Amino acid sequence: MCEANAYLIEDEEEKLIMEAVDTVEPEGDGLRLISIFGDQKFIKAHIHALSLVDHKVFLKET
Repeated sequence: MCEANAYLIEDEEEKLIMEAVDTVEPEGDGLRLISIFGDQKFIKAHIHALSLVDHKVFLKET
């Protein structure tokens, strides 16, 4: 499996916001996350870091 979990970085802590993320798309002033199950979430954030080996996407709110 190649999907990742998305985390929001708040005060140096990781908060899980979506599991099994398959697609991260820029949209307007944020990002649309889409899971392998078809769930979608829009968040006003930018990509802070990617940990591909650990399958993690780290986001920070804009």
